[in-house]
This record gives sequence, C-alpha cells and structure tokens, in this order.
Amino acid sequence: MNFPPIDPVIFTIGPLAVRWYGLMYLLGFVGSYFMMCHVSRLRRWSLDKNAVSDLLFYGVFGVVLGGRLGYTLIYNFAYYSRHPLEILFVWQGGMSFHGGLIGVLVAILVFCRRQKFRLLMVADLVVAAVPIGLGLGRIGNFINAELWGRVTDLPWGIVFPGAGTQPRHPSQLYEAGLEGLVLLSVIYFLHRREVRSGVPAFSFLMLYGVVRFLVEFLRQPDSHLGFLWGGATMGQLLSVPMIMIGLSGLVLVLKRQRHGAD
Repeated sequence: MNFPPIDPVIFTIGPLAVRWYGLMYLLGFVGSYFMMCHVSRLRRWSLDKNAVSDLLFYGVFGVVLGGRLGYTLIYNFAYYSRHPLEILFVWQGGMSFHGGLIGVLVAILVFCRRQKFRLLMVADLVVAAVPIGLGLGRIGNFINAELWGRVTDLPWGIVFPGAGTQPRHPSQLYEAGLEGLVLLSVIYFLHRREVRSGVPAFSFLMLYGVVRFLVEFLRQPDSHLGFLWGGATMGQLLSVPMIMIGLSGLVLVLKRQRHGAD
C-alpha cells in the first residue's frame, strides 16, 4: 500500500508552521507529567505536583538537548559539521533516543542533587513516563515518513515517499507499540506491585535495549551509516550496553532484596 497522504504540517500562522512531530513531543511531555503525578501518588512518594513540574522541566531540557546532540554527533556528524545552524532545527526531526537518555540521566542527577531526592526513586518515576513520549515520538516519525523499515512482501508493507517503489516495514509503528504501549504496561505493572526501588528503572533499560535491538532487524539503517561491525546497526550497538547495564542492575537490586529478606 502507498503511504497515506498526511501533511506533516497541521496548520500555519504566518511564518509559523505547527507540525505533527512537534505536537507529538508536546503531548508526550503533558502525558509524562500526569503519569508521574499518578505514579508518585500510587507509590506514596514525596514528590508533589510542584516537584514533578520541576523534574519535568529538567527532563525536557535533558531529552531535547541530549537527543539532538546525540543524533548530530552519533548519526550524522559529517552533515551537521558542515551545517551547524541546522542543529537547532529540531522541528525537522532527527533525535537520538540514546542521546536523549544520557541527557535525561544527567538532568535526573542534577535534579536529585539540588532537590535532595533519592536517585533510584526519581529514576523509577521517570521511566514510568518515558514510554509515553517514545510511543508518540514514533508516531511522529511515521507521519514524517522517516526512519522506515526494510523491504518486505508482507501485506501491510508501505511504500514510503523517498524510499523507492518497494513496500517496507512500518517499523515506526512497530516501535510505537513495543516501546510505547508494551513498555508502559510493563513498567506500570511493576509500580502497581510496588516493587523494590530500582527495579522499574533497570527493567526499562534492559527491555528497551532488547526491543530496540530486535526491531533494528526490520528497520532500514541510516544510509550514511549503513551496517557496521558484524552487520549490526548503530541502534543495535548502542542498545547492547543498555541491556547489560539493565540486567546487571536488576541482579544487584534483587540480590540486595533477597539478602535483606534473610
């Protein structure tokens, strides 16, 4: 099937263009705020609405700065080194999750140090909201007709503009479902069970890494990067440390819980 005729611009007001991609980010931040408020009440934590608002401010700054710098430095440094002003054009798309993750981690560290909150508690709270932004961001990728999948003969394959005449996996929608709905459900379930501090955060790192690693087999690698060591993509190489850190953290947290029970 052909890509649906979706205009990436919702409407314009003079020179200002309101785009679906930007709207997805805005909805992601709003949804994140309400989710963090809800989980904080659910877990009976000390972060009230004002603290969550402050945390969201730190997080937005970290994800935008880290995500954009991660994309420009890791995925397309050659281009942006020649066009440095375009680094600021975030509305055109081009954000790296792994760069955004580093940015958020730095933001969480600064927030915890200034506000005197426990690091793992805040990390657990943040990962309850991250899948909302991830899912909506992938829908934004689909509307922008970017980051499409590899060629497929499956009946739901889509011919994307600018990707040739062959149908491709709508990998953006796969990721929206897995990184968004599935991860959100798992992390929220862990919070409902009131698991030990650190379990949601490390579970998110491990599960996102696994999901991203697997989906990369269906996603077309960036043309300027192609396949790297052993036929792996950049997304897969960056996901391996996430899996290792998440798994190691879970083992340590659960081991401490078991020893504490003894």
